[in-house]
Amino acid sequence: MNRQSFLRPAHLFIPWEHRELIFSLIQREITSRYRNSLMGLIWSIITPAFTLLVYTTVFTKVFTVRWPDSNESPTEFALLIFIGMTIFNFFSECALRAPTMIVSNTNYVKKIQFPLEIMPWINLGVGLFHMLVSSIVWLAFYGLTIGIPPASSFIYLFVLIPICLYILGISWILSALGVYFRDINHIIGALLLPIMFLTPVFYPISALPPEWHQAMGLNPLAQVIEDARTALFWGGMPNIIKWGTSILFSGVFAIASLWFFQKSREGFSDVL
Repeated sequence: MNRQSFLRPAHLFIPWEHRELIFSLIQREITSRYRNSLMGLIWSIITPAFTLLVYTTVFTKVFTVRWPDSNESPTEFALLIFIGMTIFNFFSECALRAPTMIVSNTNYVKKIQFPLEIMPWINLGVGLFHMLVSSIVWLAFYGLTIGIPPASSFIYLFVLIPICLYILGISWILSALGVYFRDINHIIGALLLPIMFLTPVFYPISALPPEWHQAMGLNPLAQVIEDARTALFWGGMPNIIKWGTSILFSGVFAIASLWFFQKSREGFSDVL
């Protein structure tokens, strides 16, 4: 790929000219995952529904845990945790798949005309599909147990923009590194557990000591999870300045990651 084609806007974020190929490959990835199962795509609904049911049962019958400085019921506590888990699972699924995206599709590397830079978009699309199904299950459960979700739920997809850009960046970096360093997928798998506990999945940022709040701001997942809870559960509007800042930084990160990927891809065919 020459320098001029790389600098075209379509190659930076939205590869519009490859949209049909991207959607086709996303569909193939999703259907292939459930192809040999008895219930097929229904599993994408059963799994999050069962998980949410387990959370609700545990926090209703086993533990009497409450959100700090709040009076919500155990069921509502389970819903708050499920929001955090849904977004973290979205991130972890994409991060775990990213290192093997290129090495598991060597036939694409050998095709000169195939745009390898769209692979992270496919990774993002598959993860986004599962996350949105989980979110629909959450909304349905909220409706059954509490009532009509707040009107602010409609901005949920906009809240996800920073994490989507961040996942694209992570995917470009990890997919390139995965070609040269095959242990990277094991490293990512080991890091996800501490990352989960350093992310406000099971607690709000407000529950942390004040001196930790600034450090938590360095975690790109933290603000997205807090904003998602604000929009979906609390019925409020996220801080527009923090949201815009997150988009700016995640966008710059994605551009830098794409540049790294394009520089690294020159040696893919030699290694593979």
